[in-house]
Amino acid sequence: MILARPPFYPPSVICRSTSVSGTPAGSLDKATCASLDYAFNYGSDRSPSSRLINNANTENLIKVMAISATQIRRGMVLLFEGEPCKVMEFRHHTPGNLRAMIQTKLRNIKTGSSFEHRFRSVDTIERATLEQHEMEYMYSDGSHHHFMNTENFEQVALSGEDLGDAAQWLTPGLKLQAEFFEGAPIGIDLPPSMELTVTRTEPTMKGATVSNVNKPATLENGVTVTVPPFVNEGDRIRVDPTEGRYIERAK
Repeated sequence: MILARPPFYPPSVICRSTSVSGTPAGSLDKATCASLDYAFNYGSDRSPSSRLINNANTENLIKVMAISATQIRRGMVLLFEGEPCKVMEFRHHTPGNLRAMIQTKLRNIKTGSSFEHRFRSVDTIERATLEQHEMEYMYSDGSHHHFMNTENFEQVALSGEDLGDAAQWLTPGLKLQAEFFEGAPIGIDLPPSMELTVTRTEPTMKGATVSNVNKPATLENGVTVTVPPFVNEGDRIRVDPTEGRYIERAK
């Protein structure tokens, strides 16, 4: 007996449509929507589901993950109206009593044209992951940051504009994923956590606990993050570079 395959609904349909087979919009919580992970191919056909079915075996696959608009960061690549676009600038904006918005400047990777778009904070967007290769950060020369492919030892250079907010987290020897589009590097994807040394912070006050007010701390790469009051200069801590957030003291 041959069983019929159930219909496929991409994240853009599940998370944004008014209804799908009787399922009202919003029936999936944000965590569920954010965990949906699909591979799409860009092209003239704007239907994600048909692009997945018709072009799944072609070379230019784009892996797409649904995220909240509040997670937008500089240097991130989004799938906007079917086109891969890099976030060049962004800022959170709350006009008066209106809902919060995220104002962005995007650059179409295929055409090179730039434009501005405003997302609502409640919008679900599609983050694109392109072809990736493991790279090791080597050095910066003032205008570009240089990386070496750990497989074939070829070197590539990316500008500060290419890297966006990720540039401040570079430390010699750091291994990360570089994103490529049509054979050329366009950006990097930082690891989910990094271990760094605190070089400057206020001394620990007697009786400090986790519940006390946090304090700023400067890391060895010059980035400042907020840490608990018991963290001291010289401590090694783990941080989330994407969010610029303290995770824990390194063990």
